[in-house]
Amino acid sequence: MAGIPGGVLWSSFSGGGETRVLPDGCLDLLWSSRSGLLVAGPDRTAHLSRSAPGDRWIGLRLPPGTGPAVFGVPAEELRDRRVPLADLWGRAAAEVTERVETALDAPGTGTAAAVLTRVARDRLRAAGGPDPLGARVAARLAAGATVAATAAEVGLGERALHRRSRALFGYGPKTLARILRMRRALDLARTGAPLAEVAVRSGYADQAHLTREVRELAGVPPTRLLGRD
Repeated sequence: MAGIPGGVLWSSFSGGGETRVLPDGCLDLLWSSRSGLLVAGPDRTAHLSRSAPGDRWIGLRLPPGTGPAVFGVPAEELRDRRVPLADLWGRAAAEVTERVETALDAPGTGTAAAVLTRVARDRLRAAGGPDPLGARVAARLAAGATVAATAAEVGLGERALHRRSRALFGYGPKTLARILRMRRALDLARTGAPLAEVAVRSGYADQAHLTREVRELAGVPPTRLLGRD
């Protein structure tokens, strides 16, 4: 995405009910027809989002480590929270709300999504860009590197890496590594690979270990998430 490498735009219309949103180390800038502009902080476990039929959502998902530069606060202050944008940006949020609502009068959702993108891009540029450490750490942990190896590669002690990670991601590198490993395992499982194979290839001791980890982070076993019950 122009100006925000790794950013992802998404939109949805709710049929009502509950949606399980898995942790991913990301922060989101959201517009909701029910709540207006929100910031979704990094979750440690699955967030259960409840909505009514017809609720509309438009969001910009920022890659791990990018959100603090956009929103102006350490990620750990937003951990496991959904916060009105006005609480972070004050009066500036009202101007963004007006721009989004004007864009929503246009056909489709693309124009409103473009507003979110431009706002986040401008904030990111004004902050001098994201801390480059975030992308480096997230990439190494996503590839399965240990915390110790990651700390050594980026030239930090493990305590310093933990402190910087809390500010960038909302939690320490061990928690981020667990979350990214779960995401990696679920992506592999969705190709049809047996869970025993997924466990070994994703760095778990065995299938039971995979199941425990997914249940702790997602709230349900992998078979439920994958529709293999």
